Amino acid sequence: MSDAQPPIKLASTVDKPADLPAFDDEERPARVLTGWIGWGVAAVAFAVAVLVLTQVFRPLPQGSQYYLIIFLAGTLPLVFLAYRSGWRDRRHDRPTVLDWVLAALTVGVCLYPVLGGYNAFLDRQGLLEPTDVAMGAVLLVLVVEACRRTTGWVLPLVCLLFLGYGYYGGLLPQSWSIAHAGLDFSQIVDALYNSGSGFYGTPLDVAASYVVLFTIYGAVLDLSGAGRFFVNLSVAAFRRSRSAAGRTAVASGFLLGTVSGSGTATAVSVGAVTWPILRRAGYPPEQAGGMLAAAGVGAILSPPTLGAAAFIVAEYLEVSYLVVLGWAMIPTVLYYLGILLAVEIDARRFRVRPVDLTVPSAWRLLARFGYHFSSLVVIVVLLAIGLSATKAVVYATALAFLLSFLDRPNALTPRRLFEALANGVRGVLPVAAVCAAAGIITAITTKTGLGAQLASLLVRAAEAMADNRTVVLALTVVLAAVALALLGLAVPVTASFIIGWVIIGPALLALDVPAPAAAMFVFYYSVLSEVTPPTALAAVGAAAITGGRTVPTMWQALKYALPAFLVPIAFVLTEPGEYLLARGPWLGVVWTTLAACAAVAALAVASGGWLLGVGRATAVPRVLAGLAGLLLLYLHPISISIAAVLLLGTAALVAWQRRAETSTDATPVEPAHLEKEST
Repeated sequence: MSDAQPPIKLASTVDKPADLPAFDDEERPARVLTGWIGWGVAAVAFAVAVLVLTQVFRPLPQGSQYYLIIFLAGTLPLVFLAYRSGWRDRRHDRPTVLDWVLAALTVGVCLYPVLGGYNAFLDRQGLLEPTDVAMGAVLLVLVVEACRRTTGWVLPLVCLLFLGYGYYGGLLPQSWSIAHAGLDFSQIVDALYNSGSGFYGTPLDVAASYVVLFTIYGAVLDLSGAGRFFVNLSVAAFRRSRSAAGRTAVASGFLLGTVSGSGTATAVSVGAVTWPILRRAGYPPEQAGGMLAAAGVGAILSPPTLGAAAFIVAEYLEVSYLVVLGWAMIPTVLYYLGILLAVEIDARRFRVRPVDLTVPSAWRLLARFGYHFSSLVVIVVLLAIGLSATKAVVYATALAFLLSFLDRPNALTPRRLFEALANGVRGVLPVAAVCAAAGIITAITTKTGLGAQLASLLVRAAEAMADNRTVVLALTVVLAAVALALLGLAVPVTASFIIGWVIIGPALLALDVPAPAAAMFVFYYSVLSEVTPPTALAAVGAAAITGGRTVPTMWQALKYALPAFLVPIAFVLTEPGEYLLARGPWLGVVWTTLAACAAVAALAVASGGWLLGVGRATAVPRVLAGLAGLLLLYLHPISISIAAVLLLGTAALVAWQRRAETSTDATPVEPAHLEKEST
């Protein structure tokens, strides 16, 4: 039979098909609002977008907390209209009466500090009136409910657990290290409602000052046609390769991720376009879904628009966002290197076929639509010359808006610009809900000193297993990695990083791990939890596209991202590990990067069972490759030397096994047969 296939014409958009769930950044599917309700929600979101953009150049004179109050009053009510409660409205996209009541109540309690005299309200800090306590208590319930609607039950339960600890902690035996004097209810409400922490702390500040601007930028860039261009360019770049289908999915995920910063949304958007290509190439649905999920999660790691947690890293460490981008460059390369190697291995394992694609050449696409890259470059350039991240992204958004008129079908007319700004704000709703809820955790942790106590327990647990400092650090890192992975199973990336930083961060700092390395360790393990079963949301979205089974798709996503799981350990385990964050002498950065690349390649062989250029790897070579990868990540001359010997042994063993299989499979040919064929 011939393998010839009719050419596939690429879809003209990267939007999700109408019959698929609308996955948002943090977790849950949102309502598809239409009619006057949809226009009303869009109008409020547009007004919030105008406020956000104005705040960059003309901040409100009352201060940042005043702005956060207004921002929360504009976004939190929309959560109740845009997200289902999950009780009796699973199939309805119209808000219920209860949703409208909750939205109106949210507006009232959010604006209460402003409408009742803002300065007088601040003066009552620590001495709240009964009305203040009642309003704060209602807002607490509403924040928890909004968080439940956007992320599920786990994070709200974690918030309630912290609240219970703050209120009942005084009842714990005082001999326990985590015991404290106890907080009464008014003290808890005061910390949440009338302070610079709590609801209006750093997490919400990051969402209102940075994340929303980047979601607006991503919406403007997407409506200008950039998403379709990125996918078409990826296809054109690899269309002549046997593994072109897999490479296209990965490259598309990376390019779209630079503007989305959302793992699940990127996986779904890329999958809607590239799944037909992967299917025709011969990829099973589960393997294709795992590839799409892993590539989509890389969006949270891809400069220049990392996930929301990266902005919190910059705020916590008091560095510019450009510095965090610099720290993320090499780890991003290592992540996608691991995925690309897995793609090449699967192309040989599944014997995928080339697919004939109808698409212009890459050079032609760049000549016509390459201007879509210019706004991305502008962000980096403006950050490099010292402009703030907020102004840089606003200028980049303005440039993307102007360049949209170079492509008439995608020109941002007033109506489409309104849609882009509204979509940008709606995209930040789940992040705002999560960040407001995370303020509960950070406020209770700060008031009770819980973070330092838990960090001390973590270090003492490691010390109980060993007395050598290096071994203690290694055990602490392993325990921290497991804790972050388990935490990420239950809560979104942003909340996972915040909780992990206030609890695990101090433990790493106590062992003299540099703050940047500790922060990026927590950040990457928070991100990688997105591909960890049984709650790998990116894999769930990808399985909805490919029609594959959800749990096997999760395991395939884990396989693709597995080499990257161990790389963050190198950040904190040895002193040269910090070089992987581009912190240190250039020669040190070069040799550690090369060693880490070799480690990722070795781990890809161990997880994929194939040595590129040689052949299939059986159990023993895979174990040797895995050990070599672990030793390479220790970044010590002795461990690297041992790893090199193991890699040579792996290659020799795979080559010998392949030669043995070839000689065994060879069948003798009769001379008469040869004579017949010759004739």
